[in-house]
Amino acid sequence: MPPLVTPELGLIFWQLVIFLIVLFLLAKFAWKPILTSLKQREDSIEGALRMADQAKLEMQELRAGNEKLLADARLERDRIIKEATALANQLIEQAKNKANEEGGRMIVQAREAIQNEKNAALAEVKNTAAQLSIDIAERILRRELTDTDSQKELVNSYLKDVKLN
Repeated sequence: MPPLVTPELGLIFWQLVIFLIVLFLLAKFAWKPILTSLKQREDSIEGALRMADQAKLEMQELRAGNEKLLADARLERDRIIKEATALANQLIEQAKNKANEEGGRMIVQAREAIQNEKNAALAEVKNTAAQLSIDIAERILRRELTDTDSQKELVNSYLKDVKLN
């Protein structure tokens, strides 16, 4: 079977001439803008990568700064909590001491009041006993000393008691 198309020398020559003209036109007008746009795109990608790296570094610095701030804030919080706890314990201790002092003072006052009441009660009992003794003695003496013999006998017995003591 014969080939369908067989190129001739003239066809090859004209195809080569057209190819060289197109190559010359592309080199003259198209290569420079294409290469320029490729170079610009390469530069913009490189600049974006540099900016991304710089942003990454800044983020790391910010993260480190935030961690330092958090650590400082935690230390400050712990210090404040420690001071507040110490102050609360001190206030509780002062309140306990004051309550103990007040309780002791109240106990002393209560003991003094009890002692005073006891002394007053004893004095009242003594006074009542003395008054009762006087009343009883007066009644006995009225009954027994109605006659003179009884009076003499009572005086003699008292005189004996006085001499013995």
